[in-house]
Amino acid sequence: MTCQKTSHNFTKIVFKPLHTNLFNIVLISFFLTIGCGKLYSQEIKNQKKPLPAVKQTDKAASIVTDTIKLDTVKPKKTFLDGKVRYKAKDYAKIDQKNKLITLYNEAELYYKDVELKSGIIILNYEKDEVYAGRIKDSAGVLVQYPNFKQAENEVQPDSIRFNFKTQRALIYNSRTKQGELNIKAAVTKKENDSTYFLKGARITTATDIDNPEYYFRTSKIKFVPGKKIVTGLTQMVIADVPTPLALPYGYFPLSKEKSVSGIIVPSYNDSNTRGFSLQNGGYYFALSDNYDLTVLGDYYTNGSYAARFESSYATRYKYRGNLNIRFENQINSERGYPDYSKQNIYNIQWSHTKDTKANPNSTFSASVNMGSSKYFKRSINQANIGSSLNNTLSSSISYNKTFNTIPGSRISLTATHQQNTQTEDIIMTLPALQGSIDRIYPFVGKSGVKKGLIKNINLQYNVSGKNYFKTKDSLFFKPQMFNDAQLGLQQTIPISTNFKIFKYFSAGASTTYQETWVNKTIAKDYSAAQGEVVSSPVSGFDSFRTYNFSTNLGTTIYGTFNFGEDKKIQAIRHVMRPSLTYSYTPSFERYYDDYTLDASGRITGQYTRFENGIFGQPGKDNSNIVGFSLSNTFEAKVRDKDSTKTEPKKIMLLNNLNFNTSYNFNADGKTVLGWSPVLISGGTQFFDNKLNMNFGATLDPYAIDNSGVRINKYNIDNGGSLFRMTSANLTLNYSFSNKGSGKEKNEQSQRNGGRNDDLFGTNTDLNDTRNSQFADDPEREEDDVITEFFNSKIPWDMTLAYSLTYQNVNRESKISGNSLMVSINMDITPKWKGGVSTGYDFVQKGVTFTQFRFERDLLSWRMAFNYQPLGTNSNWNFFIGIKSGMLSDIKWNKRSVSTR
Repeated sequence: MTCQKTSHNFTKIVFKPLHTNLFNIVLISFFLTIGCGKLYSQEIKNQKKPLPAVKQTDKAASIVTDTIKLDTVKPKKTFLDGKVRYKAKDYAKIDQKNKLITLYNEAELYYKDVELKSGIIILNYEKDEVYAGRIKDSAGVLVQYPNFKQAENEVQPDSIRFNFKTQRALIYNSRTKQGELNIKAAVTKKENDSTYFLKGARITTATDIDNPEYYFRTSKIKFVPGKKIVTGLTQMVIADVPTPLALPYGYFPLSKEKSVSGIIVPSYNDSNTRGFSLQNGGYYFALSDNYDLTVLGDYYTNGSYAARFESSYATRYKYRGNLNIRFENQINSERGYPDYSKQNIYNIQWSHTKDTKANPNSTFSASVNMGSSKYFKRSINQANIGSSLNNTLSSSISYNKTFNTIPGSRISLTATHQQNTQTEDIIMTLPALQGSIDRIYPFVGKSGVKKGLIKNINLQYNVSGKNYFKTKDSLFFKPQMFNDAQLGLQQTIPISTNFKIFKYFSAGASTTYQETWVNKTIAKDYSAAQGEVVSSPVSGFDSFRTYNFSTNLGTTIYGTFNFGEDKKIQAIRHVMRPSLTYSYTPSFERYYDDYTLDASGRITGQYTRFENGIFGQPGKDNSNIVGFSLSNTFEAKVRDKDSTKTEPKKIMLLNNLNFNTSYNFNADGKTVLGWSPVLISGGTQFFDNKLNMNFGATLDPYAIDNSGVRINKYNIDNGGSLFRMTSANLTLNYSFSNKGSGKEKNEQSQRNGGRNDDLFGTNTDLNDTRNSQFADDPEREEDDVITEFFNSKIPWDMTLAYSLTYQNVNRESKISGNSLMVSINMDITPKWKGGVSTGYDFVQKGVTFTQFRFERDLLSWRMAFNYQPLGTNSNWNFFIGIKSGMLSDIKWNKRSVSTR
């Protein structure tokens, strides 16, 4: 045996087989006493038990009659198969007689894949067993509980006895964690690496396993780590009070995978219009690590039913997305009653994004929200007022490809969808083609310098094609929709240049040539049978060509007003960007034909067969327009409140203040007036960019007659002011809180077509209320919490939105819109959260949409209440259940359902 010093204050004891003689025995005893008796820590490696000592007479006889070699006797197998490392804070004592090594106070032992930490550890290296337990501190309290870890399995018992060879263990008051489950057992017997038997056990998802708010109590358990937990009679206990909820046996699947397939237990509910129901029941398919599928359904006793298919998918560094398909067959009341009704509604949502790392030269994305126009207004599974008040559903699927050619080129295919939920009109392009070739500078030499009028001349090529559909919700994807489709292609070649004039002015000129191809046109003529002008479609290829010319001149003017460095406002900087544009488009009257307006044939009119085309129509009259625009920004330099800073602080007074108008030189003073109204728009931010203000106004220089029609007479010449304000608007948005900037946006509400804030309430899936109604604040500090019931710094957030609209088109001079909306969320206590969204319409003199929401954090449980008291969407919802996804089916959900 040799004793060797290692790093980290460990000592290694190496046992080697020795031939039996007195000298060796004496040497071993001396070495143990002198060399290793006072060592701080020990390590044992591959000891082979020495042969028993022989008598002196036997030794002498063996020297004379030594006819058998000792090497032919096989040594006994070593009692340990690997290295043992250990240490302790107070002492490590070796008992050679009883083959024991005792470690005391903060003891640690490591052997193969076993890690053991405890107050006291006793290793019997003859029986290959180890014992670990607690010790008492100076106050007599048991401390330093054992922590036994083997591979990925970890146990924190009161005491443990473990055999290295058989891998069996006896564990008392063990505590272990498997995924989201915490398990505590009075006695645990470890049979091997994969099987445990537990007696007097409790299973919970609570953090405090010794004092949980709830647990499942069972007398016996078979536990296979990472695979399953099988129990006997299992009873649910809440707050140490046994409940009547019990099962003859229990099965808890465990898996190292992210998710496993399983049944989703439905919840019970009832409705006055649809009867009793089972909702949100189905099956979850964990198809692979990259995608899954959830199938859910509802059934009502009056015959109504709903089905939903939800799937998420992702591949790292390639793409990710999700697909939701919802269908509802809604039946109200019973057949034969006057309020009986039946309808089918559906909604399809698809979101897909491609990782740019996959292929930087091509992208594919999808954002789809389409379905029945009345889905979000009448759905029995969604409570999203923002979505129900939205009048538009939109979708876009696009593929873009860039070609590394000289010059560069790109192409894109896009399918778009626009749907008005009020008129139920649907406009689709399926697909739309866009192609372009980068700008070509034909007069730039090898140096590549683009300077001057000639060298800056460039041209480009663009092509656009559409397969266009315009239909109604009731005809969506029916034969008539495809019969009315329009197909067209437009090619555009813009030629432009830019240059400097007098160093400070930027000038530019451009001309554009367009060629449009279509597959359908129209023909107009008077129909004697119908007594009116009839438009009839004409199928076949047709085309028209147009061109135009435009030029622009602009500059930037800087002005600074200094007030002195000793002033609070030291200076104000004003930046102006005036611009003058001129455009000319000739008349394309050759594309216009005459048609008869009455039966006599004497009254005729003109029309173009390309009327209502998907790329517009050629103009009959030439256009000769000059435009004026002026943009302004205002910035101030103020003295910083921090006296240690030497530089002044910059504050933006106005982000933008814009004026736009134009004059038509072809105005005839009757049907066409020269000046267009002056459009004013602006916006700025206050209070560290928390308050956003935007405003706009329309100023008309012309007067109107008694019928409200603009006349060729300036308003100032008609007894009025220089300009007549026909409309104005002001919007204010203010978001502030003491939580920091960690508030999350309501992305699902925005995806449904509503707002991304909670001014119209939170987006709620009435069949799955496991998620919190309130966004967690990542910047919240635990130091703010003083007691369980009081918080020195109560977290809150508030969002305000104010809108004011003025209308004076026909001298009505009235406020057409004036409303204020507010949303407040607050942590009433560390465990209670509350929120309200409401508003007031000062024109209609009524309260707008209102929602109250409350939530209670019950540690491993969550309780929530949501109430919308007003309007046709009034409803309430109550939920209490376990937060853990593994036990999410243990819940109680009760809600009212409006007929809508």
